Amino acid sequence: MSLEVRRVLTWVDEVRLEGGRGDGKPLRRAATGVVFRNPYAGRPFSEDLSELVEPSAELGTLIGANCLAVLGAPVESHGKAVLVGTAGEQEHGNAVKTTTFGNPFRAAFGGGRAWLPSTTKRCAPGAQVDVPLCFKDEIWVRSHYDTITVFVPDAPAPDEIVLIGAVASRGRMNARLGGMTREEAEAKWAEEEGGRT
Repeated sequence: MSLEVRRVLTWVDEVRLEGGRGDGKPLRRAATGVVFRNPYAGRPFSEDLSELVEPSAELGTLIGANCLAVLGAPVESHGKAVLVGTAGEQEHGNAVKTTTFGNPFRAAFGGGRAWLPSTTKRCAPGAQVDVPLCFKDEIWVRSHYDTITVFVPDAPAPDEIVLIGAVASRGRMNARLGGMTREEAEAKWAEEEGGRT
């Protein structure tokens, strides 16, 4: 691992009832966070953030594989978030969650065509973050808009970053607000791929 990793954490949440009722299989959400030293913490402003961008591919592979392993089901939704310690910049967090991270993260559980929703913030240790989730193949599948809330009691230290990837096994329990369905999104992609030469 190119970055100095201090901790790897995993969270799993299983929802069986919402509003007093279920609607089929439980909703499982899982997240993996990696706590690592920020090589730019305390340094003068730098235009070049490649020391974070380039090694983030390794983190994408690690986080994606771990999320899939603990989810225990096929992945339908995905998302990412970053917590940056106070000796770093918010932009340092954005540097570790570009497509350099996103592509291997998605590849670990079978890809995904949709934009990978995200959030980033500078904070003290123990701050919570709501990791946004959406359907992995189509942003407009409203039933899959969701979050998983995570925090690390002792991170990020001022010179650390916490990079989090999250997945879910299905859309929200009892989703009933319309919009494009998962099945419609899959049919749309099948039609578009079938029409390519």
